[in-house]
Amino acid sequence: MDEPFAALDAQTRDLLHDELERIWAETGRTIIFVTHNVREAIRLGDRVALLTFRPGRVKREFPVDLPRPRSLEDVDVARAAREILDELREEINRSLEEEYNTGPKTIVPAEGQP
Repeated sequence: MDEPFAALDAQTRDLLHDELERIWAETGRTIIFVTHNVREAIRLGDRVALLTFRPGRVKREFPVDLPRPRSLEDVDVARAAREILDELREEINRSLEEEYNTGPKTIVPAEGQP
């Protein structure tokens, strides 16, 4: 699934997260889910693979050992997402350096943002 919920409003996305999890629990099928939303990856996944900036290779896998059901608002989901976001920022900074050839850049989160 390649970002199937990206264009949806938050309420519909939450409902479809629940539905996808129900389908997965009933079928036991493996689902590969692509998303740019780290909390969504933690909410739905058993493991999260962080890809590198060009070429896109697996930089690191993060196991998700949180009990289900999970919610995007869960403190444990946010805590797990923080670790991944820290490494993701490294890749974003690499992409900015390469795109603009202006030396190291650092993304600083807006006040109040993780």
